[in-house]
Amino acid sequence: MPLNLLPNFAEPGRHYRHAFSAGDDFYEALIETHLGLSDEQSAVVNARLVLLLSNHIGDMAVLREAMRIARDGA
Repeated sequence: MPLNLLPNFAEPGRHYRHAFSAGDDFYEALIETHLGLSDEQSAVVNARLVLLLSNHIGDMAVLREAMRIARDGA
């Protein structure tokens, strides 16, 4: 399975007027996750989130491609 780079956010049962709206909802939830945390705590949350979502994806080829693309943009 190739890495999907197109907008792919959705919430079951919810219809969005614009394709980016679900992504906006994700971004808002991500920001709320970090509210009140120190920089160190936020780094721990980010690391845990990466590991949880990577485990959910499970496909090493997809994960390697994502890491390569993320690093290229750094």
